[in-house]
Amino acid sequence: MALAELGAVVLDCPDPRALAGFYAEVLGGAVEGEGDWVDLKVPGGQSLAFQAAPGFVPPAWPAPDHSQQFHLDLTVDDLDAAEDTVLALGAKPLDAGDRSRTFRVYADPAGHPFCLCAC
Repeated sequence: MALAELGAVVLDCPDPRALAGFYAEVLGGAVEGEGDWVDLKVPGGQSLAFQAAPGFVPPAWPAPDHSQQFHLDLTVDDLDAAEDTVLALGAKPLDAGDRSRTFRVYADPAGHPFCLCAC
């Protein structure tokens, strides 16, 4: 029996509404809230939340001397199409050059690393 249930994954960022909008375009769902805390209710019931963090410094990737803390793996049907979309939405490629792999690494507009992973 579990002690707890996952409520939300929360990303610190400089602009919660803008980053929630980016992930809403990528994952679908509804953006709720304003100000220092914004929720994205994604299909399937999970929540991704965004919290204003004054002085936010994005993680460095890859940087053995600075942990990235965590990253999101987003499963997609078509890596090329998904890549085109996230880049158009403002993502930056971090490690997307090796087309033989089943994943590619990007940074969201606030600098958090995430991977697009082939199903």
